[in-house]
Amino acid sequence: MASLADLSRRPSLKRVEIDRVDDSGDAIGGSVVATDDVVATEEPLEIRLELDGASGERIERSISITMRTPGNDEELALGFLFSEGIIRGSKDVLIARPCGPPAPNGLINVVRVELASGVGVELDRLERHFYTSSSCGVCGKASLDAVAIQGRFDIAANDFSVDRRILGKLPQALRSDQALFEETGGLHASGLFDAAGGIVSVREDVGRHNALDKLIGGRVQADALPLSSLGIALSGRASFELMQKAMMAGCPIVAAVGAPSSLAVELAHEFGITLIGFLKRDRFNIYARRDRIR
Repeated sequence: MASLADLSRRPSLKRVEIDRVDDSGDAIGGSVVATDDVVATEEPLEIRLELDGASGERIERSISITMRTPGNDEELALGFLFSEGIIRGSKDVLIARPCGPPAPNGLINVVRVELASGVGVELDRLERHFYTSSSCGVCGKASLDAVAIQGRFDIAANDFSVDRRILGKLPQALRSDQALFEETGGLHASGLFDAAGGIVSVREDVGRHNALDKLIGGRVQADALPLSSLGIALSGRASFELMQKAMMAGCPIVAAVGAPSSLAVELAHEFGITLIGFLKRDRFNIYARRDRIR
């Protein structure tokens, strides 16, 4: 368990007092012991945009507040903006940095992203779920249509593939890189893997969508999109929102330890993404584009 000195340098972890109940063993009535535990920090992050106004003046807008695990906040902001179609790459961004005074716990919970001059943004569309606005209402068809409008990469034509035996190694490889999960047991993870099954990078967060935004945001900073020769590994289930982000990043394979949703499967078929679910060491389900699995 992390020491107090370690925790002071790691805002992603917090120590809390608990009562540990143990009814195992031979003790009559078990035991209750006052002790402490380490949990994942959960704090709000506000994302603000500085951009050109209608008359050419620079304006600032708050566009999102999400509950996240502190750390890699600039990546989270950039990944969110990219996966929502607000920016198209690193050239659209002048700088992304924390701003404002610290909260009482010392954390800075605001990131300002300054867009380059001339980057056009529809201010009335700056909502987290941009795909919910459609003539047919909130439905699967509306969501898929909105993603199609936002997407830029032809994933269906991508011939990236992996060996089935490599996929079976991904859950343990991902888990081995989940340092915060090992300490808390309370975070989701998203990781990038290559054709040999190597984990290229991993991000963790209390929110599964935040973990993937951080991962994609890191690639935005490195000007390394699309993810045409990499796959995404998810520590939990594959939801529509996560598949939408993978599609926006141009990723051909998504492998989830948990189950996919119905709309995640539909999105995979619609845009040619290989979708793996219930990934274990020796078995998994292929929900779309099995031709990429050798």
